[in-house]
Amino acid sequence: MEHVIDIKNVSHLFKQHRALDGITFQVAPQSLHGFVGPNGAGKTTTLKLICTLLKPQMGQINVFDYDVRSNVKAIRRRIGYMPDHFSMYRQMTVFEYLDFFGAAYGFSLKERNRIVGDVLALTDMDGRKDDFIQGLSRGMQQRVSLARVLVNDPDLLLLDEPASGLDPRARIELMEILRELRRMGKTIFISSHILSELAELCDSVTIIDRGKTKYSGPMEALLDEKTETPTFRIRVDLPADEVEAALSKINGVVSIQPMEGRSDVRVKLDPTLTDSNQFLGDVINLGCNIINFGRDQRHLNEAFMDLTERGVRN
Repeated sequence: MEHVIDIKNVSHLFKQHRALDGITFQVAPQSLHGFVGPNGAGKTTTLKLICTLLKPQMGQINVFDYDVRSNVKAIRRRIGYMPDHFSMYRQMTVFEYLDFFGAAYGFSLKERNRIVGDVLALTDMDGRKDDFIQGLSRGMQQRVSLARVLVNDPDLLLLDEPASGLDPRARIELMEILRELRRMGKTIFISSHILSELAELCDSVTIIDRGKTKYSGPMEALLDEKTETPTFRIRVDLPADEVEAALSKINGVVSIQPMEGRSDVRVKLDPTLTDSNQFLGDVINLGCNIINFGRDQRHLNEAFMDLTERGVRN
């Protein structure tokens, strides 16, 4: 099987609104594939088409080489879908909730005990199995929802904004769980607006806007795309309030931007200055120790802004 998901020229309309307009992309087996776009770009519609909740009006969608129009049951046995806004039976305990879905999949009591124990351990929720869902935090409820998706041991996970509303620690822990699932051989298709985390997490990405595919392919190729402005990441042993003043003395420096959550700064040069050795020499001549120096990759948010259009989506 070459592609887990294969979408070709898919369009979909809701009354007069064209939610999708000929999108095309593929997702490779055992990949962690990001799916991004502005609000109203067609992401949730695409997810619903992939997981057979909608049927494509035009174009072709194959999941595990099955046509989504005619092989609904075969596809649903192998996928797990976690929507952006999910409902939960809040009067149940965590164990009861997962056991209920295990029974819905037809597993025996013995099988359910094993499966529920496994998914609780994987999501680090085994210590909360007897807690009522209504008393859990948003982050804990997200973990339970992910555990529910894993009950049928799906080969493909379709996750719509799984980190929405989570605090930084909960998001980091969720990303670690997703990496572990990929190591287990799962294919993960994740829609998210948290671009910095997708850039670190995913090996491939699809960007859509106004129902059209703007990019689909390796994350590295997107971020390594050359820009007209040479950009460097630098860390020197100067107090933070002196770094900008020192670097701004160098000829050709256009802008200096602190890196979020790091001690490094991003320095953009005049496009006509392409000699990195000359720039490095100028930094050395400042008389400070250089801790880190190198060309900086384009950020995913920059690629996103380059590929998508301004304005409110209709």
